[in-house]
Amino acid sequence: MRTESRKISKASWTKLLARNWLNRKNGAHNFRSDFSALGTKSERRKSCSDQDCYDVVKNRFSFSERLLVESPNGTRPSTHEEAPPVDDTLNLKMFVGTWNLGGKSPEDNLNLMEWLKSPSPEDIYVIGFQEIVPLNAGNVLGPEDSGPVAKWLSLIGQALNTDQFDHDRGNYNDKATNQRGSQKPRFSFSDYLTLEDELGTEGFAKWSHDKSNASCSSENSPTLASTSGRHGSNPRHHERRRYCLAASKQMVGIFLCVWVRSDLFSHLSNLKVSCVGRGIMGYLGNKGSISISMTLYQTSFCFVCTHLASGEKDGDEVRRNFDVSEILKRTKFSLSFNSTDLRLPPETILQHDNIVWLGDLNYRLASGYGDTCELLEKNDWLALLEKDQLRIEQRAGRVFEGWNEGTISFAPTYKYLANSDDYVVHTSKSKEKRRTPAWCDRILWKGEGLKQNWYVRGESKFSDHRPVYSQFSVKVDLTSKKIIPNSAPATLSSSCPAKVQAEEQLMFLTRLHS
Repeated sequence: MRTESRKISKASWTKLLARNWLNRKNGAHNFRSDFSALGTKSERRKSCSDQDCYDVVKNRFSFSERLLVESPNGTRPSTHEEAPPVDDTLNLKMFVGTWNLGGKSPEDNLNLMEWLKSPSPEDIYVIGFQEIVPLNAGNVLGPEDSGPVAKWLSLIGQALNTDQFDHDRGNYNDKATNQRGSQKPRFSFSDYLTLEDELGTEGFAKWSHDKSNASCSSENSPTLASTSGRHGSNPRHHERRRYCLAASKQMVGIFLCVWVRSDLFSHLSNLKVSCVGRGIMGYLGNKGSISISMTLYQTSFCFVCTHLASGEKDGDEVRRNFDVSEILKRTKFSLSFNSTDLRLPPETILQHDNIVWLGDLNYRLASGYGDTCELLEKNDWLALLEKDQLRIEQRAGRVFEGWNEGTISFAPTYKYLANSDDYVVHTSKSKEKRRTPAWCDRILWKGEGLKQNWYVRGESKFSDHRPVYSQFSVKVDLTSKKIIPNSAPATLSSSCPAKVQAEEQLMFLTRLHS
């Protein structure tokens, strides 16, 4: 009986494994967003031969249809577009945080404000979790447990949209204004655009009229914080959310969500998600990545949340390097085209203007146990970082070549005893349970439009990892600066967009002749 039971169990496990992988793959491109909740009109666009991928598309005609539409004089309009004369950028602030939760579900009264609150207002929040559920066989092979995700989304939304959160940020603005003394606040063109989005056309016209009739004294001169951030006299202020969920996605224990300021929400496009499993058999989602691609105005962003291979044996760093290379190779975003821009949207991670890679990368220290303890007691982070596997591999050009990481001036983030400031290495007598402290949790970036302002860790004792977070200054292009060559449709490098384009052309020509 036991032998038969074991055989059935093995067969069932194989079937369950295959069924789980196929089902997860089919839903890999679905994600949550406030677009539908806010009534934003979206359309599902698919090629005749597509199976899984979909995009939010706002244009009436597709890319290839617009190329076939003739101008009134009977000639095809040129696709060679000069860059507009207006050259302006929007300067934003972005918060990026990563946290391995150790499989623990949050309590209802957990306060995230201390983690999410920063000394200056943020425009974008990018938050990634690892082990949002325990990585047991049931969660890895069985149906996805989305209960903890709902709790975390609720807690994050409450923290970002509370009056206390906005009040604390307002105090910062008041202090900054006082520090500037009598210097008069100055509105940039970007600020005017933001304010117009906040107040609407009629409200902005009325504000402009009142401003022109107002005194020019510094006391009466509005600032963006007092008009846009606080919504000034806008009576709808308390009815509107300050931040909206752009997209969120879960893959077993990995979770990534992006929140944007409500007035920026309508300027998002090309929201897409791609998941890559690197766990069991190299495909299941107990390890791997979630990537969110989006375009804000004319600048593309890609946020990659990862949980890489664990282990601190010699050679485990090679497995992590391979995970990174596979994620870069296998992450693909389905293609869609925006009616206001003939450029192809990014299809891979490295095609984006700005990229942020966050998560539990699991790189350890290449030093012995005794040496590590001695350096830990001295708080000699500089010496310890010389033994950091990620930096060693990066300097050797074996991983993340050309990527940036800020200065690490904080203690290793892993591994702590539960509800304690003590590392496990200090108390465990078993070599199997002993974990050498390491900077497992990291944030890296790539892109000319990003500048890191600070890079720190939190001190919450919620899990055996400490959260890590950073603030970036972000430059966003309000207008497209790139020229589209006449040969753009003929130089599509991917077989997928070429196939979609050909199918669309056939359907469009059929409609013309019918």
